[in-house]
Amino acid sequence: MLSYLKEHKAWAYVGATVLALLAILIVTFACPSTTHPPVRPRDYADIRETDTLHVATEYNSVSFFVQGDTLSGFNYDLIQAFARAHGLQAVIHPEMAFDKCLAGLADGTYDLIANGIPTTSELKDSLLFTIPITLSRLVLIQRRADTETDTTHIKSLLDLGKKTVHVVKNSPYILRLRNLGDEIGDTIYIREIEKYGSEQLIALVAHGDIDYAVCEESIAAAAADSMPQIDTGIAIGFTQFYSWAVSKHSPVLLDSLNAWIKRFKQGKEYRKIYRKYYH
Repeated sequence: MLSYLKEHKAWAYVGATVLALLAILIVTFACPSTTHPPVRPRDYADIRETDTLHVATEYNSVSFFVQGDTLSGFNYDLIQAFARAHGLQAVIHPEMAFDKCLAGLADGTYDLIANGIPTTSELKDSLLFTIPITLSRLVLIQRRADTETDTTHIKSLLDLGKKTVHVVKNSPYILRLRNLGDEIGDTIYIREIEKYGSEQLIALVAHGDIDYAVCEESIAAAAADSMPQIDTGIAIGFTQFYSWAVSKHSPVLLDSLNAWIKRFKQGKEYRKIYRKYYH
């Protein structure tokens, strides 16, 4: 790990996350399973045989989290609605690292990645994307300027030249940062962090352990409520579609998800869920 990532400053935040994850595991795995772990991607017929859908999603204050004794989150609520409509039990697997989500999808551990994933051409080579779940954009996470002459504070995307920006390991945001470097005609150094998710990176910026990170706007906005020292005002890209993803070997599951998403987004329940998490 980088020597300047002083983990003790974010320990309280990480500790709370660990406790929350333990609570999730207790809820999710209260009934032990006697089945063997899958060894290949499953399609809808395989999922129907077990009546169980395995879903990977990031633990954060928008996608999936524990609120008191209740599991909540935008993606969590949508997955539960899909499962109810199809007579399935959704087993949620909190996974912070995007590369582990991809590996789990490839080996059949997960049937679906229910994160807000930008539908880039690079990822389309290895994944099947659902129709869009929502619209969002990437933003730069930095601390608010202490003074007018604060040299670490980014006022323009051009200022990112020669700066180091931290992202979750194998994040789909990396491609956007590389393209941005080409656009500004300068090098943006990208440092991938394996241990943390988006909210933990935001906490590291807030505590001064790192200077810059990139994450999805809704996660940044939620974190800013409890960390007012962060500045999320610089957009890294245009507003774009964000979707869920399944394996290339799961086309029928994709069709089932798409048909349901199309119907569900036209109803009142989707609008209620959206307003709950996207203010």
